[in-house]
Amino acid sequence: MDLRLLSSFLAVVEEGHFGRAAARLFLSPPAVTQHVRRLESEVGARLLHRNPVSLTPAGARLVGHARTLLAVANAAMDDMAELAQEREAAAVRPLRVGIMGHGSAELTPAALSAYRRARPEVPVELRQLDFTEHVTALVEDSVDVAFVRPPPEDERITTDVLTTEQRIVAVHESSSLADARDLGVRVADIADLPFFRIPPHTPRHFADYLYFNDEAQRRSRDYALTPQEVLTGVVTGRAAGSGLKSFARYYGWPGAVFVPVLDAPWENSCLAIRADEVNPEVRIFRALTIALAQELGPFVAR
Repeated sequence: MDLRLLSSFLAVVEEGHFGRAAARLFLSPPAVTQHVRRLESEVGARLLHRNPVSLTPAGARLVGHARTLLAVANAAMDDMAELAQEREAAAVRPLRVGIMGHGSAELTPAALSAYRRARPEVPVELRQLDFTEHVTALVEDSVDVAFVRPPPEDERITTDVLTTEQRIVAVHESSSLADARDLGVRVADIADLPFFRIPPHTPRHFADYLYFNDEAQRRSRDYALTPQEVLTGVVTGRAAGSGLKSFARYYGWPGAVFVPVLDAPWENSCLAIRADEVNPEVRIFRALTIALAQELGPFVAR
């Protein structure tokens, strides 16, 4: 049964007039009349009295069926349209961006903003990474790109250096080193600091970075996995931490003092992706970020 015929039949019943039914359906009155006649021919019974329009017994019996059939058809079309929307949404996979601490300083939000402007149709999901996820966040596919430091030494990861910064240590304001915040200290001066501990499964390369390549340094009893945990240990006088110079701009906690380490090699932050990455959105994000880094410099933190 042609649903168009049922639709015309119901429109005439509800409007009580062939002309008004035709206007409602954006059809001509002859077309609506023809639909009703074809439907009557299919069911083998007269459905409507003309002049004035009223239902015959057969028409009254068909009305309920017609409404049910059209409602089911409309529901099916709505469901299929919803399915198509769900498939379209699923096809646009979000770009998952991992950020360790404050990432690559001011370059991180600049890169995110540039990508959102360039690719507004692609959702962006941000995930904060802890110190143990220096490599695993990418290798285990929990993020697509990651702002980390220092660049991982892992053949499964490709990196692009974004910032190059002086190293600092974070100490409590009562520390004897706090007075050197303007003059700086040397690596030998920080050997006895109670640096926080990190879990054994933290990548060795990241541990070397945190401890200035000196595993013999004194350790606090406290563990830390994030900059916030480091600073909690610092301001409570339980531990000391290390980082890049831009750390001070993002984590100005009362009670924490940031002291430059003059003879420590400057270190890099980077954008890291999987070496075998094929996602075109990752390539777009990487290209935009590299272009921004080149536009800003060499982007060396103040």
